[in-house]
Amino acid sequence: MNRVSLYAGCLLSLAAATTSYGASTAPAHAAPSLSVDQIVERNVAARGGLAAWRAAKTLTIAGDMDAGGKPNHALPFVLKEKRPRKSRLEIVFKDQTSVQVYDGTQGWKVRPFLNRNEVETYTPAEMKSAATEQDLDGPLVDYVAKGTQIAPAGSDPVEGHPAYKLKLTLRSGDKRMLWIDAGSFLELKMEGEPRKLDGKLRKVAVYFRDYKTEHGLTTPRVQETAVEGVKQTYKMTITRVAVNEPLDDALFQKPQLAALAMPGPKQP
Repeated sequence: MNRVSLYAGCLLSLAAATTSYGASTAPAHAAPSLSVDQIVERNVAARGGLAAWRAAKTLTIAGDMDAGGKPNHALPFVLKEKRPRKSRLEIVFKDQTSVQVYDGTQGWKVRPFLNRNEVETYTPAEMKSAATEQDLDGPLVDYVAKGTQIAPAGSDPVEGHPAYKLKLTLRSGDKRMLWIDAGSFLELKMEGEPRKLDGKLRKVAVYFRDYKTEHGLTTPRVQETAVEGVKQTYKMTITRVAVNEPLDDALFQKPQLAALAMPGPKQP
């Protein structure tokens, strides 16, 4: 569910700044003691239930994401996902469409805003990042089958909300921290993959807000990415969610430049 925020880093550059960003430190009550299985079960139920997520074969989300800079620009995007682990992200910038495609084993990108009018293959680092991403249902649905291990890491308030902190060890060995709201049991925050800025690896956190239920699935309509040492955060606002929309497998194959010359994704 946080795939757009993490993938967008491959297409867009972050502007460096001098002050760091942090979540609110407003006081919050401690979360009641629950086991990992209880937290996961309640999270999946809060998001629509196991049956509903297993029935979702494709997921399309669209909206706008921050590009950064002064003034900040909101860029329209469309993310299409299809099982197993296929994705296509399109972002429109100055009437040019940037594309990032992953077919489950290989990845390609087209970045015309950098004057790179060619189809580039993923770098080894991008392939590693894509391989660690979860399917369209997120990290906790069927986590055992995905090869993920989850350990409790205590409780830690996020923006004034008491939250359970979970340590996820993915099949690849990569680790992520995930914070679950102790009241709603929806995701509040997740550790992103560190990004290299000014020669240093910076921590990344993705915050999830404004949950809405559509087509039986509950998803966040706002995702905000904060990078350690960067004053400006990057917000993604989702205006459309579609479940089980027909998506041809050709969408997830190597992009064709001729097709990308057509107008980019339109917002509803």
